[in-house]
Amino acid sequence: MESQSETTQTVSELKLHMLKTEDYDLWSMRMEQYLTHTDYALWEVIVNGDAPTIALASAGTEGPIPPKIAEQKLARKNDLKAKSTLLLAIPDEHILKFHGIKDAKTLWEVIKARSEGLDKTYDKFQKLISQLEIHGEVISQKDANLKLLRSLPLAWNNIALIMRNKSDLDTLSMDDLYNNLKVYESEIKGQSSSSSNSQNVAFVSSENTNSTNGSHPLIYI
Repeated sequence: MESQSETTQTVSELKLHMLKTEDYDLWSMRMEQYLTHTDYALWEVIVNGDAPTIALASAGTEGPIPPKIAEQKLARKNDLKAKSTLLLAIPDEHILKFHGIKDAKTLWEVIKARSEGLDKTYDKFQKLISQLEIHGEVISQKDANLKLLRSLPLAWNNIALIMRNKSDLDTLSMDDLYNNLKVYESEIKGQSSSSSNSQNVAFVSSENTNSTNGSHPLIYI
């Protein structure tokens, strides 16, 4: 198995593009190019997750089927390698924000959510709407709001679902919708460490219960 030092050296030799918040679009394109060039299977697990899919020749379609153990191991190996590669492209001062993410696909989405942020997504969407209007496309307020919600990164799915069910979505201006979403931005950004924090929350909760009985002091991590 390739050691961490050997992996780092190989990445360094290939000049893996390091993430800069203000340069996310370029970074994501470079990472896609790097992963597809290095091993396309690594990019596949980022796009589709680590559940293997096999072409069903008789049906002429592709879909998940009960995978063999070997296929599961290969998919998991590719996922770990893709995740490690993404982490190697994140500056040291930000690595702790992402290290606890469980898989490559989730890591990619969380990086996007934190790097792009709501402001950038909203600005890009407004430009798109303006371009459509220039070309004579008429978009209702409700459709515009729904399109904005669908354009949000995967990390916003739960919030977007709540917003899509609002009764005033057909009259709510995009600026007002943006302000409503802004309330949740810090919560969304905090999801990057939710995997590791869940254990800490359980620990603190347990310690809090014990402390009421005088058994242990409350410890915050």
